[in-house]
Amino acid sequence: MFSTRLLLQSVLKYPVLLFSTILLGFSGALFNGVSTLLIVPILLELLGQSAQDSDVLPPILKGFISIFDGLPEGARLPVMAASVVAVIVLKSVSAYASSLSAGTLNRKLAMSLRRQGLRLLLDVDLGYFSRTKIGDLINQLNVEVNRTTIAIRNLVRIAVVIITIGVFLCLLLLTSWQLTLISIVTLGSVTLLNQFIVKRSKSLGKELSKVSKAYSSRVFEVLSGIRLVKATANEEREYQYLDKIIIDREKAEFNSQLIFAGIGPFNEIINILALILIAVLGRLAFSNQLEVFSSSLLTYLVILFRMLPYIGQLNSQRSTLANTSASVEVITALLRRDDKPFMPRGAKPYRSLEKGIHFNQIRFSYPGHDQEVLQGIDLFLPKGETLALVGSSGAGKSTLADLLPRFYDPTDGTIELDGVDLKTIDLNSYRSNLGIVSQETFLFNASVRANLLYGRPDATEEELMAAAKQANAYEFIDNLPQGFDTMIGDRGVLLSGGQRQRLAIARALLQDPDILILDEATSALDTVSERLVQNAIDDLSRNRTTLVIAHRLSTVYDADQIAVLDRGKVAEVGTHMELLEKRGAYAKLHAMQASKNMREHTNGSGTLVSNVLPVYRKAIGKSSYELRSQLNSMIGLLALIQDEVDDPFEQAELMTHAQSIAVELLGVVENLESIAKPLYKAKPAETSSPTVSTS
Repeated sequence: MFSTRLLLQSVLKYPVLLFSTILLGFSGALFNGVSTLLIVPILLELLGQSAQDSDVLPPILKGFISIFDGLPEGARLPVMAASVVAVIVLKSVSAYASSLSAGTLNRKLAMSLRRQGLRLLLDVDLGYFSRTKIGDLINQLNVEVNRTTIAIRNLVRIAVVIITIGVFLCLLLLTSWQLTLISIVTLGSVTLLNQFIVKRSKSLGKELSKVSKAYSSRVFEVLSGIRLVKATANEEREYQYLDKIIIDREKAEFNSQLIFAGIGPFNEIINILALILIAVLGRLAFSNQLEVFSSSLLTYLVILFRMLPYIGQLNSQRSTLANTSASVEVITALLRRDDKPFMPRGAKPYRSLEKGIHFNQIRFSYPGHDQEVLQGIDLFLPKGETLALVGSSGAGKSTLADLLPRFYDPTDGTIELDGVDLKTIDLNSYRSNLGIVSQETFLFNASVRANLLYGRPDATEEELMAAAKQANAYEFIDNLPQGFDTMIGDRGVLLSGGQRQRLAIARALLQDPDILILDEATSALDTVSERLVQNAIDDLSRNRTTLVIAHRLSTVYDADQIAVLDRGKVAEVGTHMELLEKRGAYAKLHAMQASKNMREHTNGSGTLVSNVLPVYRKAIGKSSYELRSQLNSMIGLLALIQDEVDDPFEQAELMTHAQSIAVELLGVVENLESIAKPLYKAKPAETSSPTVSTS
């Protein structure tokens, strides 16, 4: 039912093209019938039998011949022949125009179906993609849409062919209703024989659609995960698997070709046998009227002979329609909206946050699952502050963060912005004021500039440069071959992890979000990249309402609030020091991570290895020397600015230099902290080497 509705809705979207195609097809059929009738008198004239004087001709043929009654005897045949040629030219022009109209209709239909598919995929909730393969969707938007338009085009062609056959059938009835009855019985049997081919073609179409879906889906998965394929040396196994699918697809296409290639010869043989059978049965029916039968049979067979190819076309189009019906069902299922989740868009435009965000008794379970991931979460994030979510894996941190941009809606409870339910706020205006920087940064296979401007295409060049500098990304971008216009490959594969993260931060800075979501963007980076990215994140989150998902507690010590989640519930909330003093869940997490960090510098028993302390001393001494040197340089620059330099441009240049030294100083201090942290918790070494007291 839905498939039939899709076909009708699709063709009725373009009524002018549809009407033109059918009207031109009808005109072609009419001209075809007229030219066929005019051929018979010409044949009679050539055979030496005057068609004008014949009393045995069918009435319809006499009517056409009467048009030429006023012509001289010698001019009648040339005029009749010229008329046939003129009518055939008109028929060909109609057929050409009908073909152009049908082709335009077909392209419009393909464009319309792809637009509907893309609109739906952009509107549907994220939950739909969690249970649908992306490769399947790509296959549906390409292969299956093409096959569906073929089905719709065949439907229109069938309508035109049926009209043409109807015109010829009327001519046959007017010529001889007795012979027409015989033809209907005979050619009806041919149609029933073709029904088997139609059913077989439909079965092969479903098989071909299934194999095409498997091929597209697997190719997409392999290319998306090509690093894993190569890392596990599975190139040959994947090739063998895909090769088998290719072979199966070729077999399915070959079987379909067997059906289509056999339809023409089969119908030709059957039609010839039908013509002979009609002639024999007609001869028996008109045994007492041979003279009438001969002229009627000649007229009838000429018309019938012109009609038979259209019957063959009808059977062929029916088979093609059956073969592509599986694709129609697939596209119908894709375009249905009543069985897919859609997020209510809201109507109230988003204004800037004034008070804060309230997670009010939030409960949530993923679609299709009964188990609640979040159970009664109640948290308040004041404007301009940072709320960090910590806890073990599976505690619900990422799920709660996904509710804030409305990737999902709570199954119970509300998220309120300044007391207003988030569901009532316009989704587009809200998300445009939201920034997300996650562990897995997504970048398009485009230029650096295009990726940075994605969240805010109207940003100026000055704003673009400022965001890149603030994110500590300008230097490496400037060193790329084409700078901001350098193509970075699929998902930014040509950049390092730290560079990708800094681009994501620059993109968020350029968007200037009111609310920020950070998902431990530094956890997978090396020490140098981590420091650069963390500095950029600090700049990004300053004075913004920020929700942080923290896997390493050291990154959220300074958060205004830290909420510990445990099995979907809030275990405790407070600052870093408050939670440590409670000696609860947070203190346990902190102790576990401190122990893990300690093991990286110990022999696993909590005792420092004897040769570690000299390394620490050397590193601390080097950092201390660097700290003093940088401080002296910065003090000298500030003294120059204060006492000796009056030129504002030179002052600005010296200030920029001093600022860069200050950033480097911050890095040195952080380095000193990272060196000293393991020593604070270390036990005294049970060796003769110097020991460090615990604190």
